[in-house]
Formats: sequence, C-alpha cells, structure tokens
Amino acid sequence: MPEIIRFNPNKQHYGTTTLITGYALCSSLLAVINKFAITKFNYPALLTALQCLTSSFGVWVLAKFNLLHHDPFKFSIAKKFFPAAIVFYLAIFANTNLLRHANVETSIVFRSLTPLLVAVTDTAFRKQPYPAKLTFVSLFIILGGAVGYVVTDKGFTLVAYLWAFVYSMTITVEMVYVKHMVMNLGLNTWGFVFYNNLLSLMIAPFFWVLSGECGELFSSVSGGWDRLEPVAFVAVCLSCLFGLLISFFGFAARKAISATAFTVTGGVLYQQYITSPKPVASVLARR
Repeated sequence: MPEIIRFNPNKQHYGTTTLITGYALCSSLLAVINKFAITKFNYPALLTALQCLTSSFGVWVLAKFNLLHHDPFKFSIAKKFFPAAIVFYLAIFANTNLLRHANVETSIVFRSLTPLLVAVTDTAFRKQPYPAKLTFVSLFIILGGAVGYVVTDKGFTLVAYLWAFVYSMTITVEMVYVKHMVMNLGLNTWGFVFYNNLLSLMIAPFFWVLSGECGELFSSVSGGWDRLEPVAFVAVCLSCLFGLLISFFGFAARKAISATAFTVTGGVLYQQYITSPKPVASVLARR
C-alpha cells in the first residue's frame, strides 16, 4: 500500500509550511499540557511511557484499519535506529523531569539555547554548511537573553538547572542524530513514528526503575490510589494524544528542513504561547 502522505515537488512549499505549522503548534501546546499533567500525575517516567505506548499502539491500530501505512518491524532496522530511540527517550525524560522541578519559562529558555548548539553540532558531525552570519547573530542574541534569565531567576534550584543542562545536551544530540537517521534510513513518516515510539517504550522500564519512580508508584497504590482524579486523567490523555501528533509532524518536518531550522521551529510558537495571557494549564485548571 502506498504511503498516505506524499511530498509533491510541485507543492513542496505548501506541504512544508503545513508540516512546520503543525509541529510548532503541537510543540507549544504539548509543553503546557505536559507541565499541567505532571502537576496532577507526578510520575514523569510513567507519563513518557504512556505517550510512547499510545503513539506506537495507535499507529499499529490505524494501520490495521488501512487508515495509514507504516514500514513493517524488522530487527535489522530496529538495531540501526535503536541508538536514536535511546537519545530521543533521554531527551523526553529529561524535559519531563525539568518540567517537574521548574516552571515552563525555565524550560523554554534552555530550549532556546539549542538552535545554536544544533547549528554547530550539525556542521561538525553532518558536514552541513554553517548558517548565515545574521543567523548566528540572532542565535547569540537568544543566548544572551537566556543567560540574563538565569542570572535574574529568583526561583533558581540546583536540581532544576541540572535537568535543564541534561535536557539541552540530549536534545541537541537528538536533533542532529535523528535528522541523520531520517535522511538515511529510508522509512516513511509513520514508520519512523512506529519504530521510535516502540523502541522507546522498550527502554522505559529501565528508567522507571532507575529513577525510583516504580517504588513511588507502588507505595501510592498500596497506600490508596488518589492520582487518577478526572482532571489528571484528561491531562494524561491529552498529553498522549499530542505525543502522537508531534511524533508525526516532527518526523515529517525533519525531512523537509534542516536540523537547526527544525529546532528553532519547535521554540517559536512555544514561546509565543507560553507568554500569552491565558495558557492552557490555567484554562484546564478552571475546568
């Protein structure tokens, strides 16, 4: 069965614009939804695993109903993609823990640092051309703003900034390495979504135990489960749904634009939405 979504060279601009817009919107909304979900369901490793489960199982089910097509699972391909899945999971895990210990503004500041890091890393390891001089100037201006935020942050905590550092490093590697995989592995978009989330789901139990979250969950269950209140259930479901959407738009957009442009795209609408007067978290809380 042919791939459901094709890139038509005659409509490349329209297709790329749609994919970039979809990814930016999902990125901005998911950041706020994840922060809200973590405040109501304080298990970041389990939340990440549920997102991966929803995405991989969702793609499999939709393919069974012939609503999409993904590449079949092959051990040889999984072996090649496994390192990318590890880096992806580390980035998501670090970001979720950052949101657990810091506000969303801190998360966006450190996300804003990654385009500069990705530009340098992409050039060093994938031999891509350096961005234009004005682009570099813009990226350094963003860096200056981030440094100013850290210096004046009254809510500074060592744990939060350690997770922020880990997130910055892992997301930089993830952006460049996954871009390399997307351009060379030959899977279709839904195939990347399926492999990435399925392999990440296999990794999840290790981090669940390593972080001690497994013990926390069992203690909570034995002491009387009080975590699945309706608002928490809705927040987790929204997080899983947008996890699937951002997986699709993310892999599709990676094929269309450079790693640096992709990184910038993930932060632009994210910042605009976070700084708007009525973020999603406050709207959901009132409900």
